[in-house]
Amino acid sequence: MKNADIRALSIEDLKNQIKTEQTNGQNMRFAHAISPLENPIRLKQARKNVARLLTELKRRENEQATNSAN
Repeated sequence: MKNADIRALSIEDLKNQIKTEQTNGQNMRFAHAISPLENPIRLKQARKNVARLLTELKRRENEQATNSAN
């Protein structure tokens, strides 16, 4: 998922996407523990996607807190 795509999501969509990505990542880790994945790089990409989503969510929450404080 690209940053431009992430910025286009609403806060609720971000939260839903985070849950989905975390679940998918966990399932991939379990599958990889049982038998190796064809492309283990996908585990790294999943972690980075979750981090990007969380970063954008925190940025928006901080932005809202700053705007409401003013």
